[in-house]
Amino acid sequence: MPAELATDFANAIAEIESALFATPGILADVPWRAGGWTRKQIVGHLLDSATNNRQRFVRAALDGSYCGPQYEQQQWIDAHGYADQPWAKLLAWWKCEQEILVAVVSRIPAERLGALCVVGEDVPVTLEFLIRNYLSHQRGHLDQIRSAE
Repeated sequence: MPAELATDFANAIAEIESALFATPGILADVPWRAGGWTRKQIVGHLLDSATNNRQRFVRAALDGSYCGPQYEQQQWIDAHGYADQPWAKLLAWWKCEQEILVAVVSRIPAERLGALCVVGEDVPVTLEFLIRNYLSHQRGHLDQIRSAE
């Protein structure tokens, strides 16, 4: 993995972690908007994203390509019972998943960044795109978590 991308990934995760851990626990059970997920459910969704993307990153790096399913967001959130978990536990799980991803991303060979990846019915994208998009996805949901604080 080119050092710059691995460093950017690790730095972005650290910034997201700081902001996420600064979120008051009192907001954990409050939906980010009327009819939306609670902050707990959003963090749960981010856990699911980490799990799914770890599979994608590793398989694309090892196999030179990836083709796999989308995931059913609400069903995964419900299956894991994120809304019933303590806020501190969800944050600890999030941190652990991110540490694993930072380690994985730092070990992806540069020649595998162009590996084509197909998720569900989406158009093929490169592994590098998936990595960068993962961070955008985390940041987007962080904005939801921080809304109306």
